[in-house]
Amino acid sequence: MSAPVPCGIIRGVGLGPGAPDLLSVRADRLVRGALYVAYFRKAGRPGQARRIVEDMLRPDVIEIPMEYPVTTEIPVSDPRYNACLSAFYADCTQKLATLARAGEDVVVLCEGDPFFYGSFMHLHARLSGVVPVEVVPGITGMAGAWNATSMPITWGDDVLTVAMATLPEEELARRIRDTDALVVMKIGRNLPKLRRAVVAAGREDAAWLVEYAAMPGQRVTRLAEAESVTPYFSILLIHGQGRRP
Repeated sequence: MSAPVPCGIIRGVGLGPGAPDLLSVRADRLVRGALYVAYFRKAGRPGQARRIVEDMLRPDVIEIPMEYPVTTEIPVSDPRYNACLSAFYADCTQKLATLARAGEDVVVLCEGDPFFYGSFMHLHARLSGVVPVEVVPGITGMAGAWNATSMPITWGDDVLTVAMATLPEEELARRIRDTDALVVMKIGRNLPKLRRAVVAAGREDAAWLVEYAAMPGQRVTRLAEAESVTPYFSILLIHGQGRRP
């Protein structure tokens, strides 16, 4: 009898905020050595994670693009949204688990950090206990953003809040008002609502927008001067002004 094939490992690899040289040494090694590389993308687009590793993949790499069936076409509050994405993640999980059971290791490319609002979390929850899964941390996009402003995001005892611009307007305003330092993600079409919430909290003069942090085209703008924002790679920041020597 032949020995059973050892199970492969699915690795969610954090790529950092966008620049290839901001990958960790471990992430760089795994990406360059991977035969199977999976990544999320919107249909018809190469995907930001894939763009980051453009010149790093081995010549015989086998790519596994995982294309979202829906992004903004259906409201998040619509039950169809969750049902559609749940089926999508289940299908991706099955494909990756099949490769792992055949003894193949797979690197799943993850923008920023895999466990910080990333799509890989939904695969991890489904793969854990089924096949071996590992996570390689990455620099978060928000860290890339606040470093782009050349100002510390927190001092001393400052409390940092991370919020989504998809929250109701009154909730956003309350959280903006009640925190020292702030990061707001998922802005896109929510910019007008976010702007009103920042104004209602009385903090418009302290708010900054960072687009394409650590990527080509990086832009840092005061919220009061911004007329529009890139749909995907934009973050709002309010820097803390807390205790210091």
